[in-house]
Amino acid sequence: MKTHTEYLHFNTAERIEFIHITDDVQAIVNESGIKEGLILINPMHITASVYINDHEGGLIQDYQKWLKQLAPMDKDMWQHNLTGEDNAYAHLWRTIMGRESTVAITEGKLDLGTWERLFYAEFDGQRDKRVLVKIIGE
Repeated sequence: MKTHTEYLHFNTAERIEFIHITDDVQAIVNESGIKEGLILINPMHITASVYINDHEGGLIQDYQKWLKQLAPMDKDMWQHNLTGEDNAYAHLWRTIMGRESTVAITEGKLDLGTWERLFYAEFDGQRDKRVLVKIIGE
């Protein structure tokens, strides 16, 4: 059994961004030489998410609309913001969207469904962030 670890680094131009990372993650799989195994893609920050879904612009807009309805960005409504922060919504969004994704690797490729793609969702950006990519396999 082999392991391979790398990090993706982000510093988004906007506070909230959804970034397609499938090709970046596949490149790491290629570099690892692992043909069969599992890959964990995990944001190392509590205001970001890695998730799998369709790569369609309208859906990304829908996510943002839905998240803003579930947990508005209104800084006066959240207890966390009384600490001097203004990102309580981002912590809640991360809980809604999930923490990480795990994908099978088969014959050296990410074993995703027809329309499935990997995304990094940044909810409190404009500063350095990193995503752990850990592969275990043979």
